[in-house]
Amino acid sequence: MLGIITTLDGAPITPGQIAGKYVEGHNNFQDVDSFLQNGGSRGLQPQVVLAGSYYINPWAIQIEEIPMTEVPIGFVGVVISYIGEDGKDLTGESFKHGNIVQKGFRGVWMEPYGPGKYPINKYIMKVELVPTTNLVLNWANARSEAHMLDKNLSTITVRSKDGFPFNLDVAQIIHIPANEAPKVIARFGSMNNLVSQVLEPTIGNYFRNSAQDSDVISFLSTRKERQQSAREHIKAVLDEYNVNAVDTLIGDIVPPEALMKTLTDRKLAEEQQKTYQTQKIAQEQRQGVEKETAIADIQKEIVKAQQSVEIAQRTADATVKKAEGDAQSVKVNVEAEATATRMRAEGEAAATRARAGAQADATKLNATADAQRISQTGLAEAEKIMAIGKSTAEAYELQVKAMGGDNFTKFKITEEIGKGNIKIIPDLIVSGEGGSNGSLSGLMGLQLLQMIKDNKEQKPQS
Repeated sequence: MLGIITTLDGAPITPGQIAGKYVEGHNNFQDVDSFLQNGGSRGLQPQVVLAGSYYINPWAIQIEEIPMTEVPIGFVGVVISYIGEDGKDLTGESFKHGNIVQKGFRGVWMEPYGPGKYPINKYIMKVELVPTTNLVLNWANARSEAHMLDKNLSTITVRSKDGFPFNLDVAQIIHIPANEAPKVIARFGSMNNLVSQVLEPTIGNYFRNSAQDSDVISFLSTRKERQQSAREHIKAVLDEYNVNAVDTLIGDIVPPEALMKTLTDRKLAEEQQKTYQTQKIAQEQRQGVEKETAIADIQKEIVKAQQSVEIAQRTADATVKKAEGDAQSVKVNVEAEATATRMRAEGEAAATRARAGAQADATKLNATADAQRISQTGLAEAEKIMAIGKSTAEAYELQVKAMGGDNFTKFKITEEIGKGNIKIIPDLIVSGEGGSNGSLSGLMGLQLLQMIKDNKEQKPQS
């Protein structure tokens, strides 16, 4: 706590001032006589007394207790003094929005107070708190930050080029450097004035103008580009007011329901198209995998076939080698066998020649003997035939002499006919004599002859 002093006696306050001047040597207003002798004025005093025990004459001095001024962490306190001499403006000719003076002069002090508590006489000074951390301001109906600087900000309603109104939420992040805080206060007087006089119209109008250049769907689809453009535009504007624009963010965009449905349907169609395209690519990749798998399988068969060919080739080479060895062995065996066969043949030939010689000699001897035997036999047979023929001729000669030539001839013909069983007389003669009896006798004779013939056929041949 601190005490604000008002004196009830002294010289009048200097014209143009609202409080007396600083007076030393009165021991915190406990020595009223010294205060008066040193030129103290009656009325409001710029000096204050801190908490403690004082011997003060209440008939001469009045004290009002107030709390000390606190500057929180993350803020600076810009002091605005209502008393003192007019100081020199420290901002130069470029800054045309108020006087910024040294400490102790009337106006906005160049050096702000940092975080802490200060004994400030609220009747002669004002401390305007300025946040030095990043400050978020929301243009949204249902959202406000703890600093309450954006309590009067609301969702921005804009109208598109095609005439559709829609709402969008915006968040603006700003930062005020500590050394620039006095200029901001000198220009606007307070942070609330900065928000209402600069930030609110600047951001609101920018987005309203931006929306009029595009239809709703295009505005939604180019949100990123518009946010970047808004950031650059607002940063350039706030730099003129000694405020750093950290970022501009576009929040919810609420387009008309009909357009939202159109946008949703279009998005669904695009997603379906992407899905179909993805499925197509997946199918193509699957076909490629299957093709590669088939090629790999075929390659495996090819490798297997190549291995089989190599095995067959090696087997064939081994077979050729073996055949060459076998041929060599066969050749040797054939040569040995040929030599043995030749020797056997030569031996057999010699033996055959010997046997042939012996057989020839034997055959010659046998032939000689057979020839002699046949010769003897033929002579004997010839002599026999000659003897038989001679005797037969002599017999025929005797018969001819006995029977005569004609009779002998008929006899020999009859004999030969009988030897050959030749029929010269028919078995049955049918005569036409005797009328019908003759025909009947002929038929009976034929029947009897057939029965005799069948009887003879049934008898066994002797």
